[in-house]
Amino acid sequence: MQKLVKDIQACINTFNENVEAHVEKGNKAAGARARKATLELTKLFKEFRKESIESSK
Repeated sequence: MQKLVKDIQACINTFNENVEAHVEKGNKAAGARARKATLELTKLFKEFRKESIESSK
């Protein structure tokens, strides 16, 4: 579970860096990378939810 949390944090950092470059500098490629990070975060959050429910049983 700790590895999953670290993966989520890394993906959030990637998203933050890219969304900042996209919004502030108008970098279109950074916008695409930010969108890709959101898809990865969705997968990671679903996995976290699944593991969290299993560990609380």
